[in-house]
Amino acid sequence: MKNYLAPMEGVTNWVYRNAYHDCFYPMDKYFTPFITAKPNKRLSSKEIKEVSPETNGDLPVIPQVLTNNAEDFVKTAHIFRDEYGHREVNLNLGCPSGTVTAKGKGAGFLGEPDKLERFLDEIFAKCNIQISVKTRLGMEDASGFPELMKLYNKFPMKELIIHPRVQKDFYKNTPNLEAFGEALAISKNSVCYNGDIFSADDFKRIHAQFPNVECFMMGRGILADPSLAREIRGGKAADQSDIRRFHDLLYHTYREEVSGDRNVLFKMKEIWFYLAPMFADSKKYAKKIKKSERCVVYESAVNELFANCRFTGTQSK
Repeated sequence: MKNYLAPMEGVTNWVYRNAYHDCFYPMDKYFTPFITAKPNKRLSSKEIKEVSPETNGDLPVIPQVLTNNAEDFVKTAHIFRDEYGHREVNLNLGCPSGTVTAKGKGAGFLGEPDKLERFLDEIFAKCNIQISVKTRLGMEDASGFPELMKLYNKFPMKELIIHPRVQKDFYKNTPNLEAFGEALAISKNSVCYNGDIFSADDFKRIHAQFPNVECFMMGRGILADPSLAREIRGGKAADQSDIRRFHDLLYHTYREEVSGDRNVLFKMKEIWFYLAPMFADSKKYAKKIKKSERCVVYESAVNELFANCRFTGTQSK
């Protein structure tokens, strides 16, 4: 069985991935937040850090690309291969954001199957790099997903990662496990499951339903409980010292890499949105963290939370 860290815009960047890998159970693959492919694309300094061996070391990082233009995808994929040594690139057909789907990208591309087929034809013909795909079931409902699966089956994907929701669900409602099972039964490509694994029990339930699935991608569940992959493997749940070490590594790296208190705190406040529920009666201190505008104030609020709130881990969710 393999575990992957899902790409989450603004959160699971190279800083997060390195801190996570150092503190918790290592993932088999780490997918970058999407990098938008553009004409005459050269990577920005921020994007270079996402894919460079200098910042990722030996981590098994998979760059994810967002585009509906085949030529732009091919150019960007070849940059990843030729300049940074990547052997796999992932196509984002799952992002549900309205600003993305309105441009026919991410999950929005699923609403144009003819155009998508021409796109896939071209990128698989022209890319000398393995291509995996992360998809949703469709835009409005899952009725068209069997046809999408027929389309996906035409191409030799490294992996098909299925998040069994439609675009309009965003992250609400329940994953459509029936549709996932039907897709799994007919897929000619290796399939990875993604969606709503927040506990070891969630994993056991889904794995019991689909015992042939060997790969599981987790995103929000890892952010809310960084030791989740370790727990799934039979290891111990995080304790307060684990979370403190993880936090401090994240925070000090951001202070070194990001300019200005405001930008550092923007990153850390996003992390606390997920971590604060691991502590009982943390609302007062989480509010202080959220309101802090200077690092010195933030550090004081964090120290208060760790000193005064009982760590309950997953039980408080």
